[in-house]
Amino acid sequence: MNIFHHKRKKYRFLCLAISTFIVLLIGIIPVRIAIAFSQTPIPQAIFTLGGGPNREKFTAQFAQNHPTLEIWVSSGTRPDIASKIFREAGISDERINLDRRAVDTVTNFTSLVADFKSRNIQHVYLVTSDFHMRRAIAIATIVFGSQGIAFTPVSIPTKNPPETWLHILRDFGRAILWLFTGRTGASARTLIHLLASDRSLV
Repeated sequence: MNIFHHKRKKYRFLCLAISTFIVLLIGIIPVRIAIAFSQTPIPQAIFTLGGGPNREKFTAQFAQNHPTLEIWVSSGTRPDIASKIFREAGISDERINLDRRAVDTVTNFTSLVADFKSRNIQHVYLVTSDFHMRRAIAIATIVFGSQGIAFTPVSIPTKNPPETWLHILRDFGRAILWLFTGRTGASARTLIHLLASDRSLV
């Protein structure tokens, strides 16, 4: 009985220690975001989440009013189409970074956060559709916030209903997974979608 009781106490202490560490780590994020805002109150770049040519078109118009800012588009429209949209808006190729590494919204952030840090970018405009913004903010808070990068949301108006809280909580959890493990769960998510597709064909 004493051995069992000792093991239970040790297990409880370990759980408490891990929980405390997680709470403290996540609790630091708002502080890091506040510091980034104070050090860099004006955004240094435009960061657009891919999801159809309307986002590039909006970004091109938005960039016209911010001529000194670089533009980063994560897994958006095909590069040839996106480049044409920006050129027609008078945006030079030198300002544009079309990154194709992301496979979903979580990896939109995790695939570029190191690039922003290496360029000392501490504050970005976060551009996406209005229905998608809540999920983007949830992920950005963990991924960008944990790395000391602030963001200013810029919503693209649409007529689509907001995404469900299930989608938001799922990707918020994946962002936390990335924070502690460096993994996003994207490969598992892709496998689930493939399996679901195979079943629908049976």
